[in-house]
Amino acid sequence: MKPQRPARLTHPWVRENGQLRPATWSEALDRAAAGIRSGVAAHGPSTFGIFSCSKATNEVNYAAQKFVRSIGSNNIDSCNRT
Repeated sequence: MKPQRPARLTHPWVRENGQLRPATWSEALDRAAAGIRSGVAAHGPSTFGIFSCSKATNEVNYAAQKFVRSIGSNNIDSCNRT
């Protein structure tokens, strides 16, 4: 018999007034984008960075670096040294 796994999330959640509530994907992604924009506006583009994975495809790593550089940051690392 297989052990029971904890239930997985099936939809995004957002925090509102200190409480989590279910949200649509559009709302969750809009909030994430707004958070990135506000951080960059307040502290500059170098406040943002991303870690990519050396086991990901070249295409995925390329897309990650293009995303970070579109924000204006060069802060990307992919642990390729290991």
